[in-house]
Amino acid sequence: MAVQGESKGLILFARDHREKDQLVKIFTEKYGKLMFFVRNAKRQNSVLTSATRPFTEAVYIGQMNSEGLSFLNDVKEVEPFQLIQQDIFVSAYATYILNLVDVAIEDQTYDPALYGFTRQALDYLNKGMDSEIITNIFEVQLLNRFGFEFQWQSCCVCGETQGKFDFSSKFSGVLCQRHFGEDDHRYHADPKAIHFIRLFSAITLDKIESIDLKPDTKLAIRQTVDLLYDEFTGVRLKSKKFIDQMKSWEGMLKPLDKPDETVDNQGE
Repeated sequence: MAVQGESKGLILFARDHREKDQLVKIFTEKYGKLMFFVRNAKRQNSVLTSATRPFTEAVYIGQMNSEGLSFLNDVKEVEPFQLIQQDIFVSAYATYILNLVDVAIEDQTYDPALYGFTRQALDYLNKGMDSEIITNIFEVQLLNRFGFEFQWQSCCVCGETQGKFDFSSKFSGVLCQRHFGEDDHRYHADPKAIHFIRLFSAITLDKIESIDLKPDTKLAIRQTVDLLYDEFTGVRLKSKKFIDQMKSWEGMLKPLDKPDETVDNQGE
Protein backbone atom coordinates (compact mmCIF):
# COMPACT_ATOMS: atom_id res chain seq x y z
CA MET A 1 0.00 0.00 0.00
CA ALA A 2 1.35 3.43 -0.98
CA VAL A 3 0.33 6.71 0.61
CA GLN A 4 1.28 10.19 -0.50
CA GLY A 5 1.81 12.06 2.73
CA GLU A 6 4.01 14.02 5.05
CA SER A 7 5.22 13.57 8.59
CA LYS A 8 7.70 14.88 11.06
CA GLY A 9 10.67 12.58 11.21
CA LEU A 10 14.06 11.95 12.77
CA ILE A 11 16.97 10.70 10.69
CA LEU A 12 18.12 7.34 12.00
CA PHE A 13 20.92 6.87 9.47
CA ALA A 14 21.84 7.50 5.83
CA ARG A 15 23.81 5.29 3.45
CA ASP A 16 25.28 6.24 0.11
CA HIS A 17 23.66 4.57 -2.87
CA ARG A 18 25.38 4.91 -6.19
CA GLU A 19 27.09 8.20 -6.92
CA LYS A 20 24.55 10.82 -5.87
CA ASP A 21 21.71 8.92 -4.22
CA GLN A 22 21.14 7.74 -0.68
CA LEU A 23 19.10 5.28 1.32
CA VAL A 24 17.86 7.13 4.39
CA LYS A 25 16.07 5.54 7.32
CA ILE A 26 13.67 7.92 9.03
CA PHE A 27 11.64 7.43 12.19
CA THR A 28 8.44 9.22 11.23
CA GLU A 29 5.82 10.30 13.71
CA LYS A 30 2.88 9.13 11.56
CA TYR A 31 4.18 6.02 9.79
CA GLY A 32 6.88 4.59 12.04
CA LYS A 33 10.32 3.72 10.68
CA LEU A 34 10.66 3.79 6.90
CA MET A 35 13.58 3.38 4.51
CA PHE A 36 13.55 6.09 1.83
CA PHE A 37 15.26 6.21 -1.51
CA VAL A 38 16.50 9.78 -1.95
CA ARG A 39 17.50 10.68 -5.48
CA ASN A 40 20.30 13.22 -5.88
CA ALA A 41 20.65 13.57 -2.10
CA LYS A 42 24.36 14.28 -2.47
CA ARG A 43 24.01 16.82 -5.24
CA GLN A 44 25.20 20.29 -4.33
CA ASN A 45 22.42 22.72 -3.40
CA SER A 46 19.87 19.91 -3.15
CA VAL A 47 17.12 20.84 -0.73
CA LEU A 48 17.28 17.30 0.62
CA THR A 49 20.99 17.37 1.52
CA SER A 50 20.73 19.17 4.85
CA ALA A 51 17.46 17.44 5.68
CA THR A 52 19.00 13.97 5.46
CA ARG A 53 22.03 14.66 7.62
CA PRO A 54 22.26 12.66 10.86
CA PHE A 55 20.69 14.30 13.92
CA THR A 56 18.08 16.25 12.00
CA GLU A 57 14.33 16.60 12.40
CA ALA A 58 12.13 17.83 9.56
CA VAL A 59 8.75 17.38 7.94
CA TYR A 60 9.33 14.82 5.20
CA ILE A 61 7.06 14.66 2.16
CA GLY A 62 6.83 11.71 -0.19
CA GLN A 63 5.43 8.32 -1.02
CA MET A 64 5.14 6.15 2.07
CA ASN A 65 5.12 2.48 1.07
CA SER A 66 4.10 -0.38 3.33
CA GLU A 67 6.44 -2.70 1.39
CA GLY A 68 9.83 -1.98 -0.11
CA LEU A 69 11.39 1.46 -0.26
CA SER A 70 9.54 4.69 0.26
CA PHE A 71 10.40 7.76 -1.83
CA LEU A 72 11.27 11.19 -0.45
CA ASN A 73 10.22 14.09 -2.65
CA ASP A 74 10.45 17.21 -0.54
CA VAL A 75 11.05 18.55 2.97
CA LYS A 76 10.15 21.53 5.10
CA GLU A 77 10.77 22.84 8.61
CA VAL A 78 14.29 21.42 8.78
CA GLU A 79 15.75 21.59 12.31
CA PRO A 80 19.29 20.26 12.85
CA PHE A 81 20.46 19.34 16.34
CA GLN A 82 23.56 21.48 16.01
CA LEU A 83 25.41 20.62 19.22
CA ILE A 84 24.94 16.91 18.57
CA GLN A 85 26.24 17.32 15.02
CA GLN A 86 29.32 19.21 16.22
CA ASP A 87 30.34 17.34 19.41
CA ILE A 88 31.73 13.82 18.99
CA PHE A 89 30.96 12.88 22.59
CA VAL A 90 27.34 14.01 22.47
CA SER A 91 26.84 12.54 18.99
CA ALA A 92 28.03 9.15 20.27
CA TYR A 93 25.19 9.03 22.80
CA ALA A 94 22.67 10.34 20.28
CA THR A 95 23.72 7.67 17.80
CA TYR A 96 23.26 4.98 20.43
CA ILE A 97 19.79 6.27 21.32
CA LEU A 98 18.74 6.22 17.66
CA ASN A 99 20.23 2.74 17.18
CA LEU A 100 18.24 1.51 20.16
CA VAL A 101 15.04 2.88 18.63
CA ASP A 102 15.85 1.07 15.40
CA VAL A 103 16.13 -2.32 17.12
CA ALA A 104 13.42 -1.83 19.75
CA ILE A 105 10.41 -1.67 17.41
CA GLU A 106 9.58 -3.13 14.02
CA ASP A 107 9.60 -0.97 10.90
CA GLN A 108 6.30 0.74 10.11
CA THR A 109 5.15 0.45 13.73
CA TYR A 110 3.07 3.50 14.66
CA ASP A 111 4.51 4.72 17.95
CA PRO A 112 4.09 8.48 18.39
CA ALA A 113 4.85 8.22 22.12
CA LEU A 114 8.28 6.75 21.39
CA TYR A 115 8.81 9.35 18.68
CA GLY A 116 8.12 12.12 21.17
CA PHE A 117 10.35 10.54 23.82
CA THR A 118 13.20 10.13 21.33
CA ARG A 119 12.86 13.68 20.09
CA GLN A 120 12.84 14.94 23.67
CA ALA A 121 15.97 12.95 24.58
CA LEU A 122 17.82 14.37 21.57
CA ASP A 123 16.66 17.86 22.49
CA TYR A 124 18.09 17.46 25.99
CA LEU A 125 21.39 16.19 24.60
CA ASN A 126 21.42 19.15 22.23
CA LYS A 127 20.93 21.53 25.17
CA GLY A 128 24.05 20.16 26.84
CA MET A 129 22.32 18.12 29.55
CA ASP A 130 24.38 15.20 30.92
CA SER A 131 24.56 12.80 27.96
CA GLU A 132 25.26 9.71 30.05
CA ILE A 133 22.29 10.17 32.36
CA ILE A 134 19.83 11.17 29.63
CA THR A 135 20.89 8.02 27.79
CA ASN A 136 20.46 5.90 30.94
CA ILE A 137 16.95 7.27 31.42
CA PHE A 138 16.15 6.47 27.81
CA GLU A 139 17.53 2.93 28.14
CA VAL A 140 15.58 2.17 31.31
CA GLN A 141 12.28 3.43 29.93
CA LEU A 142 12.85 1.78 26.54
CA LEU A 143 12.92 -1.69 28.13
CA ASN A 144 9.15 -1.89 27.83
CA ARG A 145 9.47 -1.69 24.04
CA PHE A 146 11.49 -4.90 24.25
CA GLY A 147 8.59 -6.48 26.14
CA PHE A 148 9.80 -6.12 29.73
CA GLU A 149 7.80 -4.45 32.51
CA PHE A 150 9.77 -4.44 35.75
CA GLN A 151 8.53 -3.45 39.18
CA TRP A 152 10.85 -0.64 40.18
CA GLN A 153 8.86 1.42 42.63
CA SER A 154 8.33 -1.06 45.47
CA CYS A 155 9.67 -4.35 46.80
CA CYS A 156 8.22 -7.30 44.90
CA VAL A 157 7.73 -9.22 48.17
CA CYS A 158 6.36 -6.70 50.67
CA GLY A 159 5.70 -3.50 48.78
CA GLU A 160 8.29 -1.44 50.70
CA THR A 161 9.18 1.83 48.92
CA GLN A 162 11.94 3.20 51.19
CA GLY A 163 15.49 2.07 51.98
CA LYS A 164 18.07 0.08 50.04
CA PHE A 165 17.02 -2.09 47.10
CA ASP A 166 18.52 -4.56 44.66
CA PHE A 167 17.26 -5.93 41.37
CA SER A 168 16.01 -9.51 41.12
CA SER A 169 15.55 -11.28 37.80
CA LYS A 170 13.60 -13.96 39.65
CA PHE A 171 10.97 -11.44 40.74
CA SER A 172 11.26 -9.12 37.70
CA GLY A 173 11.78 -6.13 39.92
CA VAL A 174 13.41 -4.82 43.07
CA LEU A 175 13.74 -6.36 46.52
CA CYS A 176 14.11 -4.33 49.69
CA GLN A 177 17.02 -5.06 52.01
CA ARG A 178 14.83 -7.22 54.29
CA HIS A 179 14.10 -9.57 51.41
CA PHE A 180 17.50 -9.82 49.72
CA GLY A 181 17.61 -13.45 50.88
CA GLU A 182 14.66 -14.32 48.63
CA ASP A 183 17.03 -14.35 45.64
CA ASP A 184 20.62 -15.48 46.04
CA HIS A 185 21.23 -14.47 42.43
CA ARG A 186 20.06 -10.89 42.76
CA TYR A 187 22.31 -8.36 41.03
CA HIS A 188 24.23 -7.29 44.16
CA ALA A 189 24.24 -3.87 42.53
CA ASP A 190 25.39 -0.64 44.10
CA PRO A 191 22.39 0.66 46.12
CA LYS A 192 22.97 4.14 44.68
CA ALA A 193 22.69 2.75 41.16
CA ILE A 194 19.39 1.04 41.98
CA HIS A 195 18.13 4.22 43.65
CA PHE A 196 18.69 6.26 40.51
CA ILE A 197 17.45 3.56 38.12
CA ARG A 198 14.22 3.43 40.13
CA LEU A 199 14.00 7.20 39.68
CA PHE A 200 14.82 6.96 35.97
CA SER A 201 12.06 4.42 35.37
CA ALA A 202 9.38 6.93 36.24
CA ILE A 203 10.90 10.35 35.62
CA THR A 204 9.61 12.68 32.91
CA LEU A 205 12.39 14.39 30.99
CA ASP A 206 10.67 17.76 30.89
CA LYS A 207 10.61 17.81 34.69
CA ILE A 208 14.42 17.62 34.98
CA GLU A 209 16.05 20.89 35.97
CA SER A 210 19.60 19.70 36.63
CA ILE A 211 21.75 16.58 36.88
CA ASP A 212 24.75 16.32 39.19
CA LEU A 213 26.14 12.84 39.83
CA LYS A 214 29.60 11.67 40.80
CA PRO A 215 31.60 9.66 38.23
CA ASP A 216 31.59 6.57 40.50
CA THR A 217 27.81 6.67 40.76
CA LYS A 218 27.43 7.13 37.01
CA LEU A 219 29.72 4.14 36.45
CA ALA A 220 27.64 1.98 38.81
CA ILE A 221 24.46 3.01 36.98
CA ARG A 222 26.05 2.18 33.63
CA GLN A 223 27.19 -1.25 34.85
CA THR A 224 23.74 -2.11 36.19
CA VAL A 225 21.91 -0.94 33.05
CA ASP A 226 24.39 -2.97 30.98
CA LEU A 227 23.51 -6.06 33.05
CA LEU A 228 19.82 -5.49 32.38
CA TYR A 229 20.35 -5.12 28.65
CA ASP A 230 22.68 -8.11 28.43
CA GLU A 231 20.30 -10.36 30.33
CA PHE A 232 16.96 -9.31 28.90
CA THR A 233 17.50 -7.87 25.41
CA GLY A 234 20.75 -9.38 24.16
CA VAL A 235 21.28 -6.14 22.22
CA ARG A 236 24.93 -5.36 21.51
CA LEU A 237 25.38 -2.32 19.31
CA LYS A 238 28.57 -0.94 17.80
CA SER A 239 27.55 2.52 18.96
CA LYS A 240 27.49 1.26 22.55
CA LYS A 241 30.97 -0.22 22.17
CA PHE A 242 32.17 3.16 20.92
CA ILE A 243 30.76 4.85 24.02
CA ASP A 244 32.59 2.33 26.21
CA GLN A 245 35.81 3.08 24.34
CA MET A 246 35.32 6.80 24.92
CA LYS A 247 35.90 6.21 28.60
CA SER A 248 39.59 5.98 27.80
CA TRP A 249 39.38 9.61 26.74
CA GLU A 250 38.07 10.75 30.11
CA GLY A 251 40.99 13.13 30.54
CA MET A 252 39.45 15.26 27.81
CA LEU A 253 36.28 15.61 29.89
CA LYS A 254 36.06 17.52 33.13
CA PRO A 255 33.25 16.11 35.28
CA LEU A 256 32.40 17.94 38.47
CA ASP A 257 32.84 15.83 41.60
CA LYS A 258 30.56 17.47 44.15
CA PRO A 259 29.49 16.06 47.52
CA ASP A 260 25.74 16.03 46.77
CA GLU A 261 24.25 13.95 43.98
CA THR A 262 20.94 14.96 42.46
CA VAL A 263 18.62 14.65 39.51
CA ASP A 264 16.38 17.59 40.30
CA ASN A 265 12.71 17.63 39.31
CA GLN A 266 10.52 20.66 38.99
CA GLY A 267 8.12 20.90 41.88
CA GLU A 268 9.88 18.24 43.97
